[in-house]
Amino acid sequence: MKHLKLTTVFILLTIVFGCDKIDELTQFNMVYNEQVVIKSNAVVDLPFNAFTPEISSNSESTFENNNTGKNLIEYIELKKMTLEIDGPDHGNFDFLNTIDVYISAEDEPEVKISWKENIEANGSRVLELDTSSDDLKNYLKKDNFTLRLATVTDELITADHHINVRSEFFVDAKILGL
Repeated sequence: MKHLKLTTVFILLTIVFGCDKIDELTQFNMVYNEQVVIKSNAVVDLPFNAFTPEISSNSESTFENNNTGKNLIEYIELKKMTLEIDGPDHGNFDFLNTIDVYISAEDEPEVKISWKENIEANGSRVLELDTSSDDLKNYLKKDNFTLRLATVTDELITADHHINVRSEFFVDAKILGL
């Protein structure tokens, strides 16, 4: 009887920890890199928008490369969004006061997915944004999506700023189609 109890406990532990390992096989990241331009301006403290070009999600091929499909995706969440100034050489984020990033796709409402408020003037050329925990699978399963950066400046900028937008999404798919 003691042997049966130990065997049962061993089997249960294997199933519990084994499922976690299998679940990890259906989890992966999708990374997108886009560029936006914030035009030089003569106005401070007024909101303005910058849009990425329409982004091809390439989701079907990405899902296929990770042994899953659109119909098996359970959840997609933005885990990290980083902005980096590509130009001008002397540019930094000191001109920004706040930034909100929104995602939109065909037949889906625009939603705020990332933001940073009260941005410090510290000469940084890289800005890490806060992210929401919203499920974005309906956006990334589409063929295309767009990001809109809504910004408020607190300094005059005299040159266009080219900004690389790096978005990292966590994807969780169903295990074995179940």
